[in-house]
Amino acid sequence: MPDRDDAVALLEEWVENEGLRKHMYAVEAAVRHYARLRGEDEELWGLAGLLHDLDWEKDPENHPVTAVERLRELGYPDEVLQAILAHRASFTGVEPVSDLDRHLIACDELSGLVFAACLVRPTGIDDLRPKSVVKKLKDKAFAAGVSRDEVAHGIELIGLERSEHIQNVIDGLRAVAEELGIRGEDVRS
Repeated sequence: MPDRDDAVALLEEWVENEGLRKHMYAVEAAVRHYARLRGEDEELWGLAGLLHDLDWEKDPENHPVTAVERLRELGYPDEVLQAILAHRASFTGVEPVSDLDRHLIACDELSGLVFAACLVRPTGIDDLRPKSVVKKLKDKAFAAGVSRDEVAHGIELIGLERSEHIQNVIDGLRAVAEELGIRGEDVRS
């Protein structure tokens, strides 16, 4: 099975936009956090999170099918491919069936919103609480590209209370806050 180093090299080859790269790293961190909480394979779940938007720049009209075809050629596990396809079920027709599928969907859009919330706070993620994220979630003009419907759908899929899920995503992103540039000292710089 390809490992994280292989996945990072592929990401760097396919994705030029720094914002998209950070989004992919953020989703990886959130999904890995859930894998730890649930006693699942953190490496496997992390690969799905890291690579879920691999072809967004190269082939947005066919996203994520182009990436999955390449990942299949490279020997990535079926569970990773399934999760990546399921995160765009409305396009691919592949419904989420596993915990990995559901958690990838639940973490995708919400990670983007949490990341954006960190960037507008002088303390970044350092003292971010779910209520601050909920406030931003209700403000449709804030991070307008984040689908509120997808956030709600993801929460429903994993069956957690909204604030608990938001806290879990925050905790996941905190683990890589320095790399994402979302600590208070990073945001103020």
